[in-house]
Amino acid sequence: MMNRKCLSTIFSFLIIALAIIIIHPALVMAEKGISLLYADIDGSISPAQVELLEDIIGRAVDDDHDLILLRLDTPGGLGSSMRDMVKIMMISDIPVCVWVGPEGAHAASAGAFIVAAAEVAAMAPGTTLGAASPVSSSGDDLPETMNKKVKNDMVSLIKGIARKRGRNFEWYAKAVNEGVSLSAQEAATLNVINFMASSVDDFLEQLGAKGVLLKGDKVKFSLTDVQVFRHEPGLRYSVLSWLLDPQVAYFLLIGGILGIFFELSHPGAILPGVVGGFCFVTALYAMSILPTNAAGLILLLFGAVLFILEAFIVSYGLLSVAAIISLFIGSLVLFRGGEMQQIPLGTIIGTVLSFSAFSGTIVYLVSKAQLKGTGMGLQAMVGLEGEVIKLQGRKMKVRVRGEIWKAVSDGSGAFEPGTVIEVVQADGLLLRVVKKS
Repeated sequence: MMNRKCLSTIFSFLIIALAIIIIHPALVMAEKGISLLYADIDGSISPAQVELLEDIIGRAVDDDHDLILLRLDTPGGLGSSMRDMVKIMMISDIPVCVWVGPEGAHAASAGAFIVAAAEVAAMAPGTTLGAASPVSSSGDDLPETMNKKVKNDMVSLIKGIARKRGRNFEWYAKAVNEGVSLSAQEAATLNVINFMASSVDDFLEQLGAKGVLLKGDKVKFSLTDVQVFRHEPGLRYSVLSWLLDPQVAYFLLIGGILGIFFELSHPGAILPGVVGGFCFVTALYAMSILPTNAAGLILLLFGAVLFILEAFIVSYGLLSVAAIISLFIGSLVLFRGGEMQQIPLGTIIGTVLSFSAFSGTIVYLVSKAQLKGTGMGLQAMVGLEGEVIKLQGRKMKVRVRGEIWKAVSDGSGAFEPGTVIEVVQADGLLLRVVKKS
């Protein structure tokens, strides 16, 4: 009887010990709480966002955070940058979650791949996901053969990551093949995302109730167990993100062209040339990353050249008209594509008109200087103004250009000290002057 009771007690202890071993990681996590690193990813996907994600994961590792939550709102972006971000997310030791929000946000094109790669994905009500069909760098449809190759590659990628995350990989493939989109409610119903969440707190509450895989163990937690740390982008990201904005790149290009144009028309000014060269090179760097149309860039440069030629060729304004047209069309087609922000028409018109007015003024001044005689020696005195400082009959002494000269009047008008005169002739060291009316 005693042996049976002892065996029963030992068996009970073994069961309790086994249960403690199984749930121990979760209990430990509950004791110390969940440390979450939160960050925003907005705008088009570019190398700037890749660097930001690398910084986020690096900080999460260094500071021993348990989870990463990215708030995503993007129209898409560069395929190469998207692939880099997906790769970083998939190999991260710390789970990377994605929440598309707030209301009105979207995760289109490249954004759909990032959502598919998330450990846990959620969307706020009123958000959309999809439209992941590939396009060319200019935003146009790809040629048929190339389109087929690229689509097959993209479909293979998105199906692979969606299948690994346990999501509806067939819909993700359809988003690439057919460019379809859906709302947050539809995405949750079709298992495209894990659930809907109206806010970050709502996301954490639902995630804690469902549980998340941390270091091989599924852990559940409450909202009070979570300590949220916000990641603020550094100066490098801010500068790079600002530089890769199409409007900023456009203004830098126009500023660079203006600076170089001014330096060519006024050699020796130095500062405009230096600033213009810096702006031009910086703009070219941005355009090497952005979906830039080469024809637009060439048209802008061609317009600047036409303005320069206007100063040396008599065209009665025809070159200037051609330059304005070239600048306008070049600005229109410089950036294209649904994935990237296009330059507003109002910005283009205002910039082209300002550029034309400035360049036209410079051309006018240069032309006027060329037409005007470049008097040398005493002949350069003709037309200058001066002041009478002493009278000696018809003769007088006058101050011109800060120098004192002997002068004689032509007999017209009364002169007295302080009278303003104009030089009409220079004979040796004697000036002939008239009273300035």
